[in-house]
Amino acid sequence: MRLTDYTDYALRVLLYLSVRPSGLSTIQEIADAYGISRNHLMKIVQQLGDLGWVETVRGRRGGLRLAERARSLTIGEIVRATESDFAIVGCFARESDHRHCVIQPVCRLRGALAAARDAFLAELDKRTVAELSEPENELARLLGVANEGARPAIAIVSSDTPR
Repeated sequence: MRLTDYTDYALRVLLYLSVRPSGLSTIQEIADAYGISRNHLMKIVQQLGDLGWVETVRGRRGGLRLAERARSLTIGEIVRATESDFAIVGCFARESDHRHCVIQPVCRLRGALAAARDAFLAELDKRTVAELSEPENELARLLGVANEGARPAIAIVSSDTPR
């Protein structure tokens, strides 16, 4: 299976917002953190807002924040909502969208591919946004997020270490 950039970016937005539990983020901040186009993210953020997963605050001091329930979303739920086509091969498509395959009446490949697709989604259903945003401090650091709510890291200094 290959996910679209749209789904990849939707997952990235949710992860970014999950490591910033307080305050608002902008689309530009998210785009800069990942090195992707702001324009690509605008439509994605709109859909995430429509789904109730991201709260948007308009105005001069506006921005985005993760909706409370979004931390418990499974990755499978997100993928199903953002991917438009799970037809791995032509025979999965609607009858009008594909050519008839001569082996379709006895084909076992179709069933094997359907089982693989279902197993892929089932595995994604085992993971939540909250789970994948751990360790929160490390993810926030890599994304350049000032994470006010994060626990401070503990520095371990041995007696052998020069100061």
